[in-house]
Amino acid sequence: MNIEAEIKGHFRNEYHKGIINLNYTVKQIAYQFYKTLKKHELTEQQYNVLRVLRGFRSESNISIGFVKERMLDKNSDVSRIVDKLVERELLDRKECPIDRRQKDLKITDKGLTLLNEMFYCEKEVDNLLTNLSIEEVKQLNFLLDKIRG
Repeated sequence: MNIEAEIKGHFRNEYHKGIINLNYTVKQIAYQFYKTLKKHELTEQQYNVLRVLRGFRSESNISIGFVKERMLDKNSDVSRIVDKLVERELLDRKECPIDRRQKDLKITDKGLTLLNEMFYCEKEVDNLLTNLSIEEVKQLNFLLDKIRG
């Protein structure tokens, strides 16, 4: 269904339509992902932190700043997110031996187990684009990169 029919609206021009269409689509996809994460009592930002730490677990001295640089949502309060994940024993946080102001983060076995159990979430997200061919997905990625400059 086209965007005009979806939201029963009109647009000033194709640029306006493109922005509204992109925003509407992102919100729909995010909502589908949110429903999946909710089953595991995680927010999208918490899931993102866990994935970053899983991806870099072979590294030593991973700081909150390191995680923040890799977050999808750059406005996230990573310290608060980390606090909640530590409370749930999904992360360990220790004082950095080199700089006591820094905290070293590490995903726990419990956190890794949770991510492994949630692998189906990633598969479900992949399925959100299955109505596109692989060439169309590549083109979409190219265009999105181009928009960001």
